[in-house]
Amino acid sequence: MIRIVLALMALSFTAVLMAELRAEEAPKPAPVATPAHTRVVITTSLGTVVVELFDDEAPATVANFLALAEGEKVFTDPTTMMEAKRPFYDGLIFHRVIKGFMIQGGCPLGQGNSGPGYKFKDEINAKSLGLDKEMAMVGEDLNPQCAYMQRDFMRVVLRPKMEAMGITDTSTMEQKQKTFEAVLKDARALSLQDFYEKLGYVYDSTLPPSHKPMRGFLAMANSGPGTNGSQFFINLGDTPHLAGKHTVFGKIVVGMETVDAIGAVVTADGDRPTVPVVIQSIRREKAAVK
Repeated sequence: MIRIVLALMALSFTAVLMAELRAEEAPKPAPVATPAHTRVVITTSLGTVVVELFDDEAPATVANFLALAEGEKVFTDPTTMMEAKRPFYDGLIFHRVIKGFMIQGGCPLGQGNSGPGYKFKDEINAKSLGLDKEMAMVGEDLNPQCAYMQRDFMRVVLRPKMEAMGITDTSTMEQKQKTFEAVLKDARALSLQDFYEKLGYVYDSTLPPSHKPMRGFLAMANSGPGTNGSQFFINLGDTPHLAGKHTVFGKIVVGMETVDAIGAVVTADGDRPTVPVVIQSIRREKAAVK
């Protein structure tokens, strides 16, 4: 009996050893290459910042930013309404600074109301941000991420459904209330992505995962869906409520203290610094910044 047990143990050991040898001989999958990210140096009147751009997550946004920064792209100069081709950002200012929130620049007129004369689409993977899973409503209220968008929610979600159910300005208050309750019930099934898409945002699930706009990250400023141009902002704090509404295309890797210094300047009406903070240049990094 003992001999049989020993024989079985020997066979089991041999089988395990052979399996391990075969596993070692099997070809191992090639390591996934980490995409190369372009780095740029933003030189300002208050110091230097190095930014790592997300070439893979937002390729068109990064390409536009680089081309404008280095004078490789034609734009319309809003002061002359003529075409120009020069380093776009050189000499512009951070026209809007909100302490604890963000610093914003890239407006050729320095007022926050102009750009390069064209607009381009957002580059956001909403699913990677979880917007397809997070509900637009939490209980009886809007999700905290969109609580400030009550008018938009009424405009694109509630009112169209109420009108489709026959509610007009002449409907009685009782009719409006009854219909509103029915519509609100359906609205609770909407995700944040559903809500934002009704506002006009277009998402691309084929893009790599997007980043949320958090402290130290760069994102495109806009006036709504698909209105990107040249203006961008750098977060001084986390702003998860802006996820899905702004293309995040880079992060600060050196010089966050400079960003914080800009964020601490004295401002006047319109969050405009009383002493201009100038973007002297934005160029690709050619050597390590010490």
